[in-house]
Amino acid sequence: MLKHGILGLLNYGSMTGYEIDKTFRDSLSYFWKAQTSQIYRELHTLKNKGWASYEVISQEGKPDKKVFSITESGREELNHWLSEDRSEFIVRSSLLMKTFFRGERSIDENIRYFDNLKTDGESFLKGLMSSPPKTEDYSQMISDPVKAVYWKMTVGFGIMYARMYCDWAEKCKKELEDLKNEGFGD
Repeated sequence: MLKHGILGLLNYGSMTGYEIDKTFRDSLSYFWKAQTSQIYRELHTLKNKGWASYEVISQEGKPDKKVFSITESGREELNHWLSEDRSEFIVRSSLLMKTFFRGERSIDENIRYFDNLKTDGESFLKGLMSSPPKTEDYSQMISDPVKAVYWKMTVGFGIMYARMYCDWAEKCKKELEDLKNEGFGD
């Protein structure tokens, strides 16, 4: 999936690995985490598959830089991936796995756990709320401003998801506080 995210970014225009990493952090990282090393490793995989190429640009007083571009076969792969009608609705969540087994921990510890989750969710939400201006910045870089509408849809999903996450964490915390008040978990 990371490879398709990188191909999608390269489809907007040629970029250095640094620019891809920065653009990824400013946009895709809200729903897909990738380390810088993963991005660079994937760039070389894309090149080896013939889906991306690069040009070495010499710089005076600085190391040479590689500017990556999507190839025609890379564009075909991106379009093939995008043409798949459905995405699997598979939930793989370490958060939910941990929640399922939280009964092994004390109620007080779990109250703190869910309080921390809510705080983390609020922080994530705050970052997402600053995202719309970034999508505007990036929409200026491409020739088709309609594509930015889809970026806004993705940010909108992220905002709704983060709000649900915070509400869920608060509800879990409240349920545990109610249990504690009823004398359980002392």
